[in-house]
Amino acid sequence: MNFEYEHKLVNIENNVQDTSTEAWGKICEYVEIAAKEEHTEFNPAAHLGIELYSKLFTLPSTIAKLKKVKKLFLYGSNLKRIPPEIGEMTSLEEFVPYTSYNLHWFPYEITNCENLTKSTVSTRALYGNFKHRKPFPDLRENTVTYDSEIINCSVCKTPIKQQETNQWWISLDAATDILPLLVNICSLDCKKALPTPPKAFLKYPHKGGKNLGQPSYQDWEDTYMKKISMKDIQQNSSQNNKLSIWKAIRKFWRK
Repeated sequence: MNFEYEHKLVNIENNVQDTSTEAWGKICEYVEIAAKEEHTEFNPAAHLGIELYSKLFTLPSTIAKLKKVKKLFLYGSNLKRIPPEIGEMTSLEEFVPYTSYNLHWFPYEITNCENLTKSTVSTRALYGNFKHRKPFPDLRENTVTYDSEIINCSVCKTPIKQQETNQWWISLDAATDILPLLVNICSLDCKKALPTPPKAFLKYPHKGGKNLGQPSYQDWEDTYMKKISMKDIQQNSSQNNKLSIWKAIRKFWRK
């Protein structure tokens, strides 16, 4: 994958999905089947086949019905966005959009998935990535739009008209990754209620844009990188036989 464009400011594409296609009809049908049969894994590629799967650029808002799904498998997709309704997938434990290189951001609502503990995201494609610091699109000039005229505030869930929403970017922990999240805000109080981003990322909600100053890779490295001796790893692993060497490294690395 070529990431030469990493530092170019790009616009967010709206109206990404043609809902008259066979692919869209099949994915909507699959959601209904998975909801009715209470599937614990949702894997569009396996159900639709690669050809139709490649023509999906978003998921239907009806994914909110997938209350029993524990694993959302979106490996190698052409998706450009995930709908906010992912936050209603209350049983979700594992999120796998790995090698979905067009997913540069995610909805804030994913933080509502309280059982989500594992994610596999192609982080180098993300806005604000710790190494490349890919620029965030300017929300003052390029707002994200939705199919419905009424949307919910990402924080308090109050219904608001799309044109009245106040959109912000914020980088937060989500499962095992730090993701750039889009927040739809209805009031100043809701903005103040947003969590504090982790170290080495912008410490406040922002609108993006070409003049946005982001922390450097060196800032991230100084914050998270730490020399770990094999003795440290072995001692940590011996305390918990289920803890792999890699998990031990991650535990020390994130301190």
